[in-house]
Amino acid sequence: MKEHRIGIILNGVTGRMGTNQHLMRSMVPIIREGGVRIGKEDVIMPDPILVGRNAAKLEDRARRAGLDKWTTDLDGVLADPAYPVYFDAQITDLRAEAVRQAIEAGKHVYTEKPSATTFREAYELYQLAKQAGVKHGVVQDKLWLPGLRKLRLLIDSGFFGEVLAIRGEFGYWVFEGDRIPAQRPSWNYRKEDGGGIILDMFPHWNYLLENLFGKVAAVSCLATTHIPKRWDEEGNPYDATAEDAAFATFELDNGVLAHFNSSWVTRVRRDDLVTIQVDGTEGSAVAGLRDCYIQPYGATPKPVWNPDVATESDYLDDWMRVADHEEYDNAFKIQWELFLKHVVTDTSFPMDFLSGARGVLLAEKGMESWRERKVVGIPALES
Repeated sequence: MKEHRIGIILNGVTGRMGTNQHLMRSMVPIIREGGVRIGKEDVIMPDPILVGRNAAKLEDRARRAGLDKWTTDLDGVLADPAYPVYFDAQITDLRAEAVRQAIEAGKHVYTEKPSATTFREAYELYQLAKQAGVKHGVVQDKLWLPGLRKLRLLIDSGFFGEVLAIRGEFGYWVFEGDRIPAQRPSWNYRKEDGGGIILDMFPHWNYLLENLFGKVAAVSCLATTHIPKRWDEEGNPYDATAEDAAFATFELDNGVLAHFNSSWVTRVRRDDLVTIQVDGTEGSAVAGLRDCYIQPYGATPKPVWNPDVATESDYLDDWMRVADHEEYDNAFKIQWELFLKHVVTDTSFPMDFLSGARGVLLAEKGMESWRERKVVGIPALES
């Protein structure tokens, strides 16, 4: 077995997402499983080094992951040819500058979404990476969630007939931080720090829609800050300057309409924290993070509207669960394996900086629609 050992700079994996999904549930299992197999005779073995600003956190995360390499010297490790890959999971407003440095250092770059806080920066990073000839990718984890993979299977099998409409519901109650500690970081609620649910979630909706149904051609969006005052990690009050809920309708290039509600101030009474309902001429489906339920044309009930009579129907019982046809690995880990294969073997990786820039563009156009109270078109981007 030929081993392709590849040094990876992991910057910002001391945060919640970086620690849990990228370090402990992706990188560590890949190493423990003996690397990423490519063919019968080759394997890619990651050799990570943790980078950040807090030495104590870095040492703790490295110990928990069973690793021995960490540093607070980003410039130094970027200059080290032993590490050809750079990954960024920092808070959003720090990302673009660090990614730019990595590109200039000749590193292949993989980054959390959004790739930047503005479309101009995100598209510039794509152009810089393309000119430098380095490989690049943006995390688009939800494409590999079990529920969405089942939805993909239904689409590919023609289950829906003609797709008519799509409705997405995302969100949960994020505590304000005074009586009960908040379960999201405080920067999420400060616009000046790259916060806001539009920039956080619209890139997700963009890659899901363009990979499953069609590219977004126009957006109509309204958003608001429902809770203007929150408390940070130290218990100090602060003004929430970013929106905590957004309600948007996306028109796809094939004419299909997709409406998505995104909120950090809603209480969940649905199958999952994210549900996507697809209605078609031959059937409907509701996909969550792990499960997917279907109602084909022939099994669709015939409700009668009569608000004066209590219904005896249990509408949830009218849906059938899509079977688990395989074991599903962690979505972040799957994409990490694909990116490492892309770096070593030059296999395709469409989740690149251009795709990431389209996600940031949708977020900006959503904000423009909200600000100007109008439908805003989404221009195509040159590759």
